Amino acid sequence: GLVIDGRTLEHVLHDSLQNIFLELTEKCRAVVCCQATPLQKSVLVKLVRSKLKAMTLAVGDGANDVSMIQVADIGVGISGQEGMQAVMASDFAISQFRHLRKLLLVHGHWCYTRLTNMVLYFFYKNVTYVNLLFWYQFFCGFSGTSMTDYWILILFNLLFTSVPPIIYGVLDKDVSAEILMELPQLY
Repeated sequence: GLVIDGRTLEHVLHDSLQNIFLELTEKCRAVVCCQATPLQKSVLVKLVRSKLKAMTLAVGDGANDVSMIQVADIGVGISGQEGMQAVMASDFAISQFRHLRKLLLVHGHWCYTRLTNMVLYFFYKNVTYVNLLFWYQFFCGFSGTSMTDYWILILFNLLFTSVPPIIYGVLDKDVSAEILMELPQLY
Protein backbone atom coordinates (compact mmCIF):
# COMPACT_ATOMS: atom_id res chain seq x y z
CA GLY A 1 0.00 0.00 0.00
CA LEU A 2 0.86 3.65 -0.23
CA VAL A 3 0.45 6.23 2.54
CA ILE A 4 0.74 9.88 1.58
CA ASP A 5 0.27 12.97 3.74
CA GLY A 6 -1.42 16.24 2.84
CA ARG A 7 1.78 18.23 2.19
CA THR A 8 3.12 15.62 -0.23
CA LEU A 9 -0.30 15.28 -1.84
CA GLU A 10 -0.29 19.01 -2.58
CA HIS A 11 2.88 18.61 -4.69
CA VAL A 12 1.63 15.44 -6.37
CA LEU A 13 -1.62 17.03 -7.53
CA HIS A 14 0.20 19.51 -9.76
CA ASP A 15 -0.07 18.74 -13.48
CA SER A 16 3.54 17.62 -13.89
CA LEU A 17 3.35 14.81 -11.31
CA GLN A 18 -0.24 13.60 -11.76
CA ASN A 19 0.52 10.87 -14.30
CA ILE A 20 3.42 9.48 -12.29
CA PHE A 21 1.30 9.46 -9.14
CA LEU A 22 -1.55 7.67 -10.93
CA GLU A 23 0.82 5.03 -12.34
CA LEU A 24 2.12 4.41 -8.84
CA THR A 25 -1.36 4.17 -7.31
CA GLU A 26 -2.46 1.66 -9.96
CA LYS A 27 0.25 -0.70 -8.75
CA CYS A 28 -0.89 -0.50 -5.10
CA ARG A 29 -3.63 -2.47 -3.42
CA ALA A 30 -4.58 0.52 -1.25
CA VAL A 31 -3.75 4.20 -1.12
CA VAL A 32 -4.32 6.12 2.11
CA CYS A 33 -4.17 9.91 2.14
CA CYS A 34 -3.96 11.36 5.63
CA GLN A 35 -4.15 14.96 6.82
CA ALA A 36 -5.50 16.08 3.46
CA THR A 37 -7.58 19.23 3.08
CA PRO A 38 -11.17 18.99 1.79
CA LEU A 39 -10.08 20.50 -1.52
CA GLN A 40 -7.26 17.95 -1.90
CA LYS A 41 -9.70 15.11 -1.24
CA SER A 42 -12.13 16.25 -3.90
CA VAL A 43 -9.35 16.96 -6.44
CA LEU A 44 -7.92 13.50 -5.87
CA VAL A 45 -11.29 11.84 -6.46
CA LYS A 46 -11.83 13.95 -9.62
CA LEU A 47 -8.37 12.98 -10.84
CA VAL A 48 -8.97 9.26 -10.38
CA ARG A 49 -12.39 9.50 -12.05
CA SER A 50 -11.19 11.43 -15.08
CA LYS A 51 -7.74 9.95 -15.72
CA LEU A 52 -8.22 6.32 -14.67
CA LYS A 53 -11.87 6.15 -15.77
CA ALA A 54 -12.62 4.32 -12.52
CA MET A 55 -15.81 4.30 -10.51
CA THR A 56 -15.12 6.01 -7.22
CA LEU A 57 -16.53 5.47 -3.75
CA ALA A 58 -15.92 8.11 -1.11
CA VAL A 59 -16.41 7.42 2.59
CA GLY A 60 -16.48 10.26 5.07
CA ASP A 61 -17.68 11.13 8.53
CA GLY A 62 -17.51 14.90 8.82
CA ALA A 63 -18.05 18.26 7.17
CA ASN A 64 -14.52 18.19 5.73
CA ASP A 65 -15.50 15.14 3.62
CA VAL A 66 -18.60 16.64 1.98
CA SER A 67 -16.89 17.87 -1.21
CA MET A 68 -15.16 14.51 -1.69
CA ILE A 69 -18.46 12.63 -1.19
CA GLN A 70 -20.26 14.85 -3.69
CA VAL A 71 -17.57 14.44 -6.35
CA ALA A 72 -17.45 10.64 -6.10
CA ASP A 73 -19.77 8.36 -8.04
CA ILE A 74 -21.04 6.85 -4.80
CA GLY A 75 -20.84 8.60 -1.46
CA VAL A 76 -21.12 6.92 1.92
CA GLY A 77 -21.56 9.00 5.03
CA ILE A 78 -20.80 7.71 8.51
CA SER A 79 -22.87 9.30 11.24
CA GLY A 80 -20.76 10.01 14.24
CA GLN A 81 -19.20 12.54 16.55
CA GLU A 82 -18.27 14.99 13.80
CA GLY A 83 -21.90 15.69 12.90
CA MET A 84 -24.31 14.78 10.16
CA GLN A 85 -22.97 16.87 7.24
CA ALA A 86 -21.36 13.87 5.51
CA VAL A 87 -24.51 11.79 5.95
CA MET A 88 -26.69 14.53 4.49
CA ALA A 89 -24.45 14.84 1.40
CA SER A 90 -24.06 11.10 0.79
CA ASP A 91 -25.96 8.51 -1.21
CA PHE A 92 -25.83 5.96 1.59
CA ALA A 93 -25.51 6.39 5.34
CA ILE A 94 -24.13 3.93 7.85
CA SER A 95 -23.73 4.23 11.58
CA GLN A 96 -20.26 2.69 11.88
CA PHE A 97 -17.37 2.04 9.52
CA ARG A 98 -17.63 -1.72 10.06
CA HIS A 99 -21.00 -1.73 8.24
CA LEU A 100 -19.30 -0.69 5.00
CA ARG A 101 -18.38 -4.29 4.15
CA LYS A 102 -22.00 -5.46 4.34
CA LEU A 103 -23.20 -2.39 2.44
CA LEU A 104 -20.86 -3.12 -0.45
CA LEU A 105 -20.80 -6.90 -0.58
CA VAL A 106 -24.40 -7.75 0.27
CA HIS A 107 -26.60 -4.78 -0.52
CA GLY A 108 -24.43 -3.72 -3.49
CA HIS A 109 -24.75 -7.17 -5.07
CA TRP A 110 -28.49 -7.35 -4.47
CA CYS A 111 -29.00 -3.82 -5.81
CA TYR A 112 -27.03 -4.60 -8.96
CA THR A 113 -28.98 -7.79 -9.74
CA ARG A 114 -32.31 -6.12 -9.01
CA LEU A 115 -31.54 -3.14 -11.23
CA THR A 116 -30.39 -5.27 -14.15
CA ASN A 117 -33.48 -7.44 -13.93
CA MET A 118 -35.74 -4.39 -13.68
CA VAL A 119 -34.19 -2.85 -16.79
CA LEU A 120 -34.95 -6.05 -18.69
CA TYR A 121 -38.45 -6.15 -17.21
CA PHE A 122 -39.27 -2.59 -18.30
CA PHE A 123 -37.77 -3.20 -21.74
CA TYR A 124 -39.91 -6.28 -22.36
CA LYS A 125 -43.03 -4.64 -20.89
CA ASN A 126 -42.68 -1.70 -23.27
CA VAL A 127 -41.89 -3.95 -26.24
CA THR A 128 -45.05 -5.91 -25.50
CA TYR A 129 -47.22 -2.81 -25.28
CA VAL A 130 -45.75 -1.15 -28.39
CA ASN A 131 -46.05 -4.42 -30.32
CA LEU A 132 -49.73 -4.58 -29.37
CA LEU A 133 -50.27 -1.00 -30.59
CA PHE A 134 -48.37 -1.68 -33.81
CA TRP A 135 -50.49 -4.68 -34.79
CA TYR A 136 -53.69 -2.86 -33.80
CA GLN A 137 -52.85 -0.14 -36.32
CA PHE A 138 -52.91 -2.77 -39.08
CA PHE A 139 -56.36 -3.84 -37.85
CA CYS A 140 -57.80 -0.31 -37.89
CA GLY A 141 -56.11 0.74 -41.15
CA PHE A 142 -53.62 3.18 -39.61
CA SER A 143 -56.42 5.59 -38.72
CA GLY A 144 -54.86 6.58 -35.40
CA THR A 145 -57.77 5.14 -33.45
CA SER A 146 -57.02 4.66 -29.80
CA MET A 147 -57.01 1.01 -28.83
CA THR A 148 -57.65 1.50 -25.13
CA ASP A 149 -59.41 3.95 -22.90
CA TYR A 150 -57.16 6.13 -20.79
CA TRP A 151 -58.24 4.48 -17.55
CA ILE A 152 -57.21 1.07 -18.91
CA LEU A 153 -53.81 2.50 -19.86
CA ILE A 154 -53.44 3.96 -16.37
CA LEU A 155 -54.43 0.64 -14.81
CA PHE A 156 -51.98 -1.20 -17.09
CA ASN A 157 -49.13 1.07 -16.05
CA LEU A 158 -50.12 0.89 -12.40
CA LEU A 159 -50.23 -2.89 -12.36
CA PHE A 160 -47.23 -3.61 -14.55
CA THR A 161 -44.86 -0.80 -13.61
CA SER A 162 -45.35 -0.40 -9.88
CA VAL A 163 -46.50 -3.64 -8.29
CA PRO A 164 -43.97 -6.10 -9.84
CA PRO A 165 -40.91 -3.90 -9.12
CA ILE A 166 -42.00 -3.45 -5.51
CA ILE A 167 -42.56 -7.18 -5.03
CA TYR A 168 -39.34 -8.01 -6.86
CA GLY A 169 -37.35 -5.42 -4.92
CA VAL A 170 -38.55 -6.72 -1.56
CA LEU A 171 -38.39 -10.44 -2.18
CA ASP A 172 -35.54 -11.07 -4.65
CA LYS A 173 -32.27 -12.19 -3.12
CA ASP A 174 -30.41 -14.43 -5.54
CA VAL A 175 -27.69 -15.34 -3.03
CA SER A 176 -27.97 -15.27 0.76
CA ALA A 177 -26.21 -12.57 2.77
CA GLU A 178 -24.01 -15.13 4.52
CA ILE A 179 -22.63 -16.48 1.24
CA LEU A 180 -22.04 -12.98 -0.11
CA MET A 181 -20.06 -12.06 3.02
CA GLU A 182 -17.95 -15.23 2.76
CA LEU A 183 -17.26 -14.89 -0.99
CA PRO A 184 -16.43 -11.27 -1.87
CA GLN A 185 -15.65 -12.41 -5.43
CA LEU A 186 -19.41 -12.54 -6.10
CA TYR A 187 -19.50 -8.75 -5.83
